[in-house]
Amino acid sequence: MDLFKQVLYETKGKIALITLNRPEKRNALNPELIDELDKAFEMAMDENIRCVILTGAGNSFCAGADLEYLQKISNLNSYENYADAEKLAQLYKKIFTFPKITIAMVNGFALAGGCGLASVCDFVIASKENAKFGYTETRIGFIPAIVMTFLIRRITGSKARELLIRGNIIDADEAVKIGLANYSVPDADLKNFTFQFADELISETSSESIKFVKEMLSNVYFMCLGSAIEYAKGMNSISRLTDDCKKGINAFLKKEKIKW
Repeated sequence: MDLFKQVLYETKGKIALITLNRPEKRNALNPELIDELDKAFEMAMDENIRCVILTGAGNSFCAGADLEYLQKISNLNSYENYADAEKLAQLYKKIFTFPKITIAMVNGFALAGGCGLASVCDFVIASKENAKFGYTETRIGFIPAIVMTFLIRRITGSKARELLIRGNIIDADEAVKIGLANYSVPDADLKNFTFQFADELISETSSESIKFVKEMLSNVYFMCLGSAIEYAKGMNSISRLTDDCKKGINAFLKKEKIKW
């Protein structure tokens, strides 16, 4: 029996590929998909996995909330809506603070909640021809509330304000220009480029270091300078005691290639 109905989970070496699998609905979000994504990321905590690539089946990455889902939430009371929003917020937070490398391989539309799903990953690699990004909530009388909290940790200033207020849709090159995406890649090369990028990160970085860096990125943002420095000193001293640090320094001093 398949573990998931709306998500595909497969591993390729040290990489977990998680695919939103509702192509007939442009991989739109609903409670079941949100729950399965949460479980898929739990599976990726496997000690053999170093990197997670998140993508969508068919021609879309994720087109936001499912239409039937939108119709349903319009009839919920405030308590039910809060509980529903909590589940999506927890999924975003889980991915944003995930202790391993995360890459969004954006093959098509990433809109509203789908754009939020891409933005919480460490890296966004987008199809030059097909990827489209946008926070379109204001155009249907909704607000980009939860996704906003993560977008402004990725990009700030007038570009973030324009995306959130205007609700406009931008292409891959524009997304790279404003910092929402890291790379715009020809669609024919998207999968190979993404997996090669992941393999390079895995082979050239320490898993312990990545875990500490991501923990700090999640925490330092909220701290004043003095608190951040104190926190950084503690994290620095802890990291020096790890096996990866000892291994890396030893190899560096011997001028040997480090094998992660």
